[in-house]
Amino acid sequence: MENSHVFLSVVHYPALNKDKKWIVTSFTTLDLHDIARPSRTYELGGYYIVQPLEAQQFVISEQIKYWTEGFGARFNPRRSEAVKLVKLVSSITEAVEKIEKETGKKPKLIGTSAKKYPQTVSYKELSDKIRKKDDVFLILLGTGWGMPEELVNSCDYVLEPIMGAGDYNHLSVRNAAAIILDRLFSPNR
Repeated sequence: MENSHVFLSVVHYPALNKDKKWIVTSFTTLDLHDIARPSRTYELGGYYIVQPLEAQQFVISEQIKYWTEGFGARFNPRRSEAVKLVKLVSSITEAVEKIEKETGKKPKLIGTSAKKYPQTVSYKELSDKIRKKDDVFLILLGTGWGMPEELVNSCDYVLEPIMGAGDYNHLSVRNAAAIILDRLFSPNR
């Protein structure tokens, strides 16, 4: 796979609520499919779902099994191919450890946010770094009202915010994932 050194993660914890308190957000089936498919389209190394709650892990595991081993795998082999990229972990640390074990390199953490940080980079800058294939990368996508500043500040890089035509800036994680992947990997960039 062309971009097997790049991984994507939807972070359900830590996440923020609208009062800026740390919470765990819930998994949605749409996130499984609608992020796995562009991850496969752009040939990423994997898509990690960070979810610490056991009840949520059970639901996610059952969905993954359904689409990779169950009726869903036979019914829609193309979707099955994408869902095979999905990996379930309890924490970002666990995702980093699994990626390091798989690739032999600790991934550079790429934060995403609706605001700029000191380590903010453009899509072109990050795309150029990725194309060199010197490093491994894990792109973190927040849920709820985003990731805590402490987490974003700990990232090696933060992608510039996705800006629309006006001042409204509240995309779903699925929409943001597709836009980010296209901006980083599209041959039309």
